[in-house]
Amino acid sequence: MQIFPGRQEGAASQQRNATFTGDVWADPVMPTTDGNTINNVFFPPNCRTDWHTHEHGQILQVLAGEGWICREGDAAQKIRAGDTVWIPADENHWHGATADTYMIHTAISLGKSSWADKVTAEQFAEATK
Repeated sequence: MQIFPGRQEGAASQQRNATFTGDVWADPVMPTTDGNTINNVFFPPNCRTDWHTHEHGQILQVLAGEGWICREGDAAQKIRAGDTVWIPADENHWHGATADTYMIHTAISLGKSSWADKVTAEQFAEATK
């Protein structure tokens, strides 16, 4: 068992531009432990992850705002504050804010994350009609 103290005031947030579109910020809740990560992530409007999968799945808990979650081959589904999303292992997906609203979520990623292509503006517009 390990106890991780809460985030310390004044600690720097991490900008996550390498695997996201837009200026997305994350605060780790704890260090990567046994291959699992937990981050609070802030998405300004129109910002989103790249396509990606998780070795053992991912849980998203939406804390504020509204966003989108999209599984490859499907239309995006709107998610709102209070929603919880389960993404099964190896399911290719992306998530992010709506075009006019920010979103904050806690992301619990189980096992290795594998990053793929950017979600283009055209894909984002088509998926979120």
